[in-house]
Amino acid sequence: MNIPVFHDDQHGTAIISTAAILNGLRVVEKNISDVRMVVSGAGAAAIACMNLLVALGLQKHNIVVCDSKGVIYQGREPNMAETKAAYAVVDDGKRTLDDVIEGADIFLGCSGPKVLTQEMVKKMARAPMILALANPEPEILPPLAKEVRPDAIICTGRSDYPNQVNNVLCFPFIFRGALDVGATAINEEMKLAAVRAIAELAHAEQSEVVASAYGDQDLSFGPEYIIPKPFDPRLIVKIAPAVAKAAMESGVATRPIADFDVYIDKLTEFVYKTNLFMKPIFSQARVKAPKRVVLPEGEEARVLHATQELVTLGLAKPILIGRPNVIEMRIQKLGLQIKAGVDFEIVNNESDPRFKEYWTEYFQIMKRRGVTQEQAQRALISNPTVIGAIMVQRGEADAMICGTVGDYHEHFSVVKNVFGYRDGVHTAGAMNALLLPSGNTFIADTYVNNRDEPDAEELAEITLMAAETVRRFGIEPRVALLSHSNFGSSDCPSSSKMRQALELVRERAPELMIDGEMHGDAALVEAIRNDRMPDSPLKGSANILVMPNMEAARISYNLLRVSSSEGVTVGPVLMGVAKPVHVLTPIASVRRIVNMVALAVVEAQTQPL
Repeated sequence: MNIPVFHDDQHGTAIISTAAILNGLRVVEKNISDVRMVVSGAGAAAIACMNLLVALGLQKHNIVVCDSKGVIYQGREPNMAETKAAYAVVDDGKRTLDDVIEGADIFLGCSGPKVLTQEMVKKMARAPMILALANPEPEILPPLAKEVRPDAIICTGRSDYPNQVNNVLCFPFIFRGALDVGATAINEEMKLAAVRAIAELAHAEQSEVVASAYGDQDLSFGPEYIIPKPFDPRLIVKIAPAVAKAAMESGVATRPIADFDVYIDKLTEFVYKTNLFMKPIFSQARVKAPKRVVLPEGEEARVLHATQELVTLGLAKPILIGRPNVIEMRIQKLGLQIKAGVDFEIVNNESDPRFKEYWTEYFQIMKRRGVTQEQAQRALISNPTVIGAIMVQRGEADAMICGTVGDYHEHFSVVKNVFGYRDGVHTAGAMNALLLPSGNTFIADTYVNNRDEPDAEELAEITLMAAETVRRFGIEPRVALLSHSNFGSSDCPSSSKMRQALELVRERAPELMIDGEMHGDAALVEAIRNDRMPDSPLKGSANILVMPNMEAARISYNLLRVSSSEGVTVGPVLMGVAKPVHVLTPIASVRRIVNMVALAVVEAQTQPL
C-alpha cells in the first residue's frame, strides 16, 4: 500500500532527540562532525537516532554502541543483526560502558534505569550532553548528573525535568504534512525537515500559551530549553509545512501544495480560531506602511507578547509606555526577540522630556471640567492611558489600544474626554463578536452606556456604526433590534424606543437589512420570525444583535460566551470615538490584543491627514 507508515516510539524519539542534540551542540559551541557519542541500547529507537544524526553529519567512527552484552565491536558474534553491525567498532579491547565513556561529548540512553553512574559522567568531555531517555526512570537522574557535572546539558523523557524528549512534539504534525501532500512514505528527508523545524522553534520567542502553562520558568533558548514544550501551539504551523515541502522535493508527494502561504494560513486557523475571521483586517493592515500604535500598559507580559507578534506579522509599529528597565527585563525573562529602538519605541512614563507639553495639552482639554494644572500633571504621571491619548491627539501615534489593566470605564472616560465623538455622532458604543460554530454574532452595546439608558437616537447611531464595523470584516450585516416585545406586542417605553430606532435607521440607511423590535429567537431563527412577520426584510439569521441597553447586551454576551465552549470572542470594538482607539478588558488574551491593534491600524488608514 502506498501509505505513510511511521513507528512513533522509534522515529518520533529519533526526531526529537536529534533536534535536541543539534541545539545542545549549538549551546556548547561544538561541531557535530567533531563530537564523539556513546550510546546505551541498540534497539529500534537507538538505531533510528543514530541514523538521523549520521545524516546530519555525525561521523560513524565517532559512535560507540553498548547493548546488554557490552560494547558492540566487529567480530563480537557471528550473524550480528545488520542494524547493529552497521555501528560495530574496531575491537580495541574495551568491553563496557565505563570503558568507552571517557571523553565522550554525548551520551544517548535508550536502555534502562541507573545505567549511567556519576563516576562515568565525571569522565565525559567538556559540557557534555546527556540524553537519558529510559522511562519511567532514566539512565541517570538529572540532579545526580548535575551534582558532578554542572556544565552538562541533560534531556530525559520526563515532564518534571527540563528538556523533555516527548514524541508528541512531532507525531501528529509530521503526519499532517505527509497527508496534506498525499505522501506515499515518510522518508529520511521528511524526518530531517521535522528535526530542523523543531530545533528552530526552540530559538523563537516564547509562546503565550507555553508561558502561562509553565509559570515563572525561564523558557528562553539555553541549556535548560533546547527543545520546545509540547504545549507550544506553533508546532503544527512549523513542522507540517516543512515536512510537506520535503515530501514534494524528495518526490513522494502525490498532491503538491501550490501556495504555501495559503497552506500556512489554514494551519494557523487551528492555532488561532480568529484567524479566518480577522483575515480581511490583517490583509488590509499590511497594505500600507505600518501605523504607530501606542500601548499604555507596556510592562504587561501579554502586551509584550503581542508586541512580538505585531512585529513578526508586520502589522504595526508599537509604542510601549513603561519603565525601560522593567520592559527590557521582562522581554528577556519571557524569551522574546524584540529590541527597543529597533522593533518598537518606549515612552518612559517616569521621565519623558515631552511631559510638560503633554500635561499642558491635557490641562487645556480638561480645564473647563474641573481639572487643575496640578491634577493634570498627576494624571499624566499616574495614568499611562492619558499619555497614550495625548500622543494620539498630537499626532505622535496613529492609534491606541488600552484596558488590559484596570476598569473599562476609567479608560473610556480618558478616551472620551481627550478625543470626543467623531463628526456627526453624538454617542459611542462597544460591540463584541462571538465566533460560534453556528456563525458569527455581534452584540452591542456591551460596555459603554452604563449610566443612562440609550434613547432611540443613540441606539440608531450605535446600530449604524455596528453595521459599518461588521462590513470591515467582509461580512454583510443583518441586524435585529431586540426587545422583550415582538413586533409591537408591547407599548412599554423600552419597546417603543426600539421601534423608533428602527425608523431612524431605515431613514438613514434604507439599504441595510434590519428589522425589529423582536425576541432573540426570532432574530436567530428565520422560521420563527416568518411565523410572526412573514414579510420581514431580514433574511436568514441576524448577525448583529442590538440590545435595548448595556445591561441586556452584557448579560447576553457573557451567557453566550460561556455556554458555547467552542466559541471565540473578538473585542470589545469601540465605536463612535474621533480617533482609532479601543478599550479592552483585563481578560484580553495576546491574540485579542493583536486582533484589536490590526483593526485600529485599518481604522487609522482611513483617518483624514
